[in-house]
Amino acid sequence: MRVSDTFPVRDGLFAIVEGGTPLLITGRCNDCARLHFPQQSTCPYCAATTVTQELLDGEASLWTWTSVLREPPGYRGPVPFGFGVVELEAGIRIVTRLTESDPRQLTAGMPMRLVVDDLHTDDEGRVVQTYAFAPVTDMGVPPDTDPPGADGEAG
Repeated sequence: MRVSDTFPVRDGLFAIVEGGTPLLITGRCNDCARLHFPQQSTCPYCAATTVTQELLDGEASLWTWTSVLREPPGYRGPVPFGFGVVELEAGIRIVTRLTESDPRQLTAGMPMRLVVDDLHTDDEGRVVQTYAFAPVTDMGVPPDTDPPGADGEAG
């Protein structure tokens, strides 16, 4: 697929750098030094207007998750889909789509990685893409075992 056949669901959420690696586009406040996502021109924590763009890699850990079984209003992507909160190594927590929709396959603290995911095809036949986080197991590394308690026994 040619690059022109795809486009982001919204500009300013992620960038793809050389080699195809996706990065999140965040903002760092020059006054309070806190990160925020998505980047805004005003810091959501202290209201300062001096914000610098910062690109973050997508290594994260899973905090919480659920599965969305019905389409939200206006949503054109597949269901079910996973939805959750991940914490990036930089310390910022992101509300995000997850590539894994089965909650039984996810565990607290699980390593996650930023990916660019096809969301839907628009009326002109272009693929709309979004950022999402995938369990590292989705990236070709099989899980070692079931999570503790998955079989009803204490872990």
